[in-house]
Amino acid sequence: MFVQKFYTADTHFGHRLMISPELRRPRPFRDTREMDEFLIRTWNETVGENDLVYHLGDFAFGLHDEARVRSIFARLNGRKILILGNHDYAKQNKIHPVVEGLGWEDITQQLDTTDEGERVFLSHYAQRTWPGIRKGAWHFFGHCHGAMPPLGRSRDVGVDCPDTGYAPRTFKQLTAGMRDIPVTFEDGA
Repeated sequence: MFVQKFYTADTHFGHRLMISPELRRPRPFRDTREMDEFLIRTWNETVGENDLVYHLGDFAFGLHDEARVRSIFARLNGRKILILGNHDYAKQNKIHPVVEGLGWEDITQQLDTTDEGERVFLSHYAQRTWPGIRKGAWHFFGHCHGAMPPLGRSRDVGVDCPDTGYAPRTFKQLTAGMRDIPVTFEDGA
């Protein structure tokens, strides 16, 4: 069976702020139930049962409702790895027990991996430099909700990005049109 790898971030299941008109770019849903169901549907239309999804942080909000969060996680296709985001913690340096107990294949703060023969550095936060930057490595991040444009081989992979359609995307989809954009250092670093 063929397994694909996917990337996403900032699903914020159950987070009312994501649909608030006070946001610069609110998500277009009436309520969090509609948002959650849409995110689950687009995820499952994209990801197969055995595919691998790297979630780059901020999986859910309202973690006091453990049954709801567990139900959402269980309904999502694929094997899942979490790169911790700021909303995945109960307090500083302490992963929220609900997030930790969901059944992720792995939970980590950052991850250096490969996809399509290319090196990819994953973190929740955008970084100005990352491992392998001078050797053509890619950097995928979340946290910015589509507000930070790609730079060289670095980009936001969150559901709020205009080209992700609120769903996880493959390496090829995320890097289309970015392959020949160099990252340069003026100071020769």
